[in-house]
Amino acid sequence: MSPRSDHPRPEKGHDGMSRSGSRPGAQSGVRGDRRSARFGLGALAGAVLGLSVLAATVGTGARAVFLRQPETAVPIVAGGDLDDLPALMRGNLPSVTTSMVRDEPRRNKPPRMCEMAPDHYDRQETMAERAPGYTRRNEYVRRYSARRGFLDEREMRAAKIAWHYFDTYTQEETGLANSVGSYPSTTLWDTASYMSGLVAAYELCLIEKPEFDRRAMRLLTTLKGLDLFRKELPNKVYHTRTGEKVNYANKPGEIGFSALDIGRFMIWLRIMKNRYPYLGNSIDAILLKWDFSNVIDDEGLMRGAYVNKKTGETVYAQEGRLGYEEYAAKGFALWGFKPVLAHRAEPFLTASMFGVAVPYDGRDPRVFSSQNYVVTESYLQDGLELGFDLPHDDSTPAWLHSDGWRAEFADRIYAVQEARWRQTGFMTARSEHNVKGSPYFVYDSIFSDGYPWNTVTPRGDYSPKHAAVAAKAALGMWSLWDTDYTDVLFDAMIELYDPERGMYEGLYEGGEGRVEVVTANNNGIILAALLHKVQGPILTPYTGETEVWYTAYRDQNIREKRNYPDPPREEDWLPALRHSVQSEADY
Repeated sequence: MSPRSDHPRPEKGHDGMSRSGSRPGAQSGVRGDRRSARFGLGALAGAVLGLSVLAATVGTGARAVFLRQPETAVPIVAGGDLDDLPALMRGNLPSVTTSMVRDEPRRNKPPRMCEMAPDHYDRQETMAERAPGYTRRNEYVRRYSARRGFLDEREMRAAKIAWHYFDTYTQEETGLANSVGSYPSTTLWDTASYMSGLVAAYELCLIEKPEFDRRAMRLLTTLKGLDLFRKELPNKVYHTRTGEKVNYANKPGEIGFSALDIGRFMIWLRIMKNRYPYLGNSIDAILLKWDFSNVIDDEGLMRGAYVNKKTGETVYAQEGRLGYEEYAAKGFALWGFKPVLAHRAEPFLTASMFGVAVPYDGRDPRVFSSQNYVVTESYLQDGLELGFDLPHDDSTPAWLHSDGWRAEFADRIYAVQEARWRQTGFMTARSEHNVKGSPYFVYDSIFSDGYPWNTVTPRGDYSPKHAAVAAKAALGMWSLWDTDYTDVLFDAMIELYDPERGMYEGLYEGGEGRVEVVTANNNGIILAALLHKVQGPILTPYTGETEVWYTAYRDQNIREKRNYPDPPREEDWLPALRHSVQSEADY
């Protein structure tokens, strides 16, 4: 394991005692003693008088200085003229959010489902009369509404079965959950899915606080002790029984880190910290072991790392394409980083499919050696977890989305899938998913490599027989888009499960039956979708003031060496953008 970077202990200082010499006149007679006594009393009186005058002078001066101070505190802006002030003062500043800047009421954390009043939803604000479109701040009002309400009998059964996956496949020794069934391996992405399931299980009253706390603390303890990839950031894969770094064959080794996985994991760390502040120090301790020097470059792009097989050297490369890149960037921004370029949609193009301008990443895969799959999952996660809001937003209502273009693009991703079903009869909820047997995993895309409805393996091989209606995509869409079409998706997916192992991956599009594979990601997202129906966006505002994450190591140079941020000011916020339609071709 990586050596712990503890604070160096300060050297013990002097005890503060004065060291006087031998008393003069110790051997004098009585007369000498009397003269010495009179002289001592006079000196003492003079000293007292001098100290009184000095104290009065200092007190008067200090009062005058205090009264000359401005009535309001001068804000300390990281990167501004006040950087010469002690770093510790910057660390104790609260992060600036919309509720502070706009003097708006901060959103509240909803109660657990079993603690809600029977009329809870009767008192919720609706968007019935809101006109869809962008606001002057580039916020977005969707023309669709999300589902709200208590879970019914079938929905509760699905929640219990999805949670049963984690009850079955979490390793007691480490608290890590297997990514796929009984195979003892995981990634940070799938660990975030377990955290999603754990939060949902508690908030939906499937488990109680002692069980939640036991699982959360076991997991956080293991995460803090992870051996990092070359002392920087977590390796891409870990063995769930031992917590050791492994390669893709689950053998000991290290293969690099994924900025996308880390970004999603940081979203769920922030969700848990904001909802359960008593876990805050344990969560901060995990991130305070990491070195962020190479994961976000000076322009605000995210970079992953891999090992050059010939030289063994670490190679850092830009990571992420439209959809996932912007979602993961918000995970870093939630902790004060500035991934500005990673959050922008450009460069992007659109493909006209069934009359919908479907956005896709404009970087040519032949040049950049990275595919531009358009799938549902990243937009679902943004909506379910973050409410299509910007990281600094803690006050806008649920029907208004401050990360407006993300909400608008998500509506397009939904609309094209409904349009395909209505015009062709193919029920459609596309996302990447596992399959039974080779190739074990496919990107079941809406658009990829110049082709609509393209199903490909990670190597890029065309694999149409593995096209499927993904359960996580179907139920996520059902939660975020309250429509007749998502009712159809719900009815098709809700019975696809193994009562002992969890919800299945989905239903093959070509009629080959169920995708009888169980995974952490599928079951975690399904639980998040059910929780979203009950509570709305899962991220709730932070209610504290200072955080160890922002104050630790400020008496040393570790913060600068590891690229830890200051608490964000308003000028550090990710910008609220909107993007034009850029059409390339009809499909």
